[in-house]
Amino acid sequence: MSDALLASYDAVLFDLDGTVYQGTHVFPGSTDVLGELRDQGVAIRFVTNNASKTPGDVVDHLRELGITAGAAEVNTSAQAAVAVLRDHLDQGSEVLVVGAESLVAGVAEAGLVPVRENGPDVAAVVQGHSPDTGWRILAEACLALRAGALWVACNVDATLPTERGLLPGNGSMVAVLRTATELEPFIAGKPSPTLFTTAAESAQAERPLAVGDRLDTDIAGGVAAGFDTLAVLTGVATPALLLAAVEAQRPRYVAADLGGLRASRASVEIGPRDAWQVQVGDGELVVSNTSPSDDLELLRALCGPAWESGSTKARGTDDASKAALGRLGLG
Repeated sequence: MSDALLASYDAVLFDLDGTVYQGTHVFPGSTDVLGELRDQGVAIRFVTNNASKTPGDVVDHLRELGITAGAAEVNTSAQAAVAVLRDHLDQGSEVLVVGAESLVAGVAEAGLVPVRENGPDVAAVVQGHSPDTGWRILAEACLALRAGALWVACNVDATLPTERGLLPGNGSMVAVLRTATELEPFIAGKPSPTLFTTAAESAQAERPLAVGDRLDTDIAGGVAAGFDTLAVLTGVATPALLLAAVEAQRPRYVAADLGGLRASRASVEIGPRDAWQVQVGDGELVVSNTSPSDDLELLRALCGPAWESGSTKARGTDDASKAALGRLGLG
């Protein structure tokens, strides 16, 4: 196991929804991999953009799923947002909260006064995900922002992975206020590097690895923090999105799920593969197969040429490459 990816880092910073689990469903291998990391003395941090739960809530949910965790191992975007408010506001300032009661509690614990209606003393608006957010609270926030209140968004995830599929996330609600006010919020959570650097510092890590399913938040945040990143295909990221990724959202490694942490570092790293020949011609990636190999090996071989050339259209020249591209959704 000395060449395994999980042995190459002293801390692993995990996204949760779409990476470790989805709703009440734990992805295959997640529990075992987390256990192996603990056995080898690798620090674990759960870095989540979900602002509707406290660290204690996250721990309770993980334990319900059979995953061992402690509150000190959890870093949330709500915590990051409250830290921003604390840095910018005087104690006792009023903050209009658009979000869950856990965010209200976090604001109060920081020595600020959470409110749900706009008024002359509202100094800031903090916005996090809540399934109960509706027009009335958004209207109150709109008034406060137009009056000059500081706007802090916990995150701007457009969608939220659930067992039923992708549903509107906090970013979709942030977009409502962007449209109504023509203003931009300060984003406290991913893709800001703050969550990642804070988590790594708490683990006293010198070689952290960030793992997630979203290129625009998990991977972008890890890259912005200067960390190596692993993208898993259990949530939002797809082969097509990987090929089209801009430089700030490109992972070093790609795996189907967290089981990739057990694989050798070289086997999950993006780069050329002997079994797959990729040429760039006439604005497309031309693929040929030279020996039996799996589909993800082809994806890892495609990413480099796609990023260098800007070409994302792929064409197979033989039955094996055509079939593999089809299974990857790239045919």
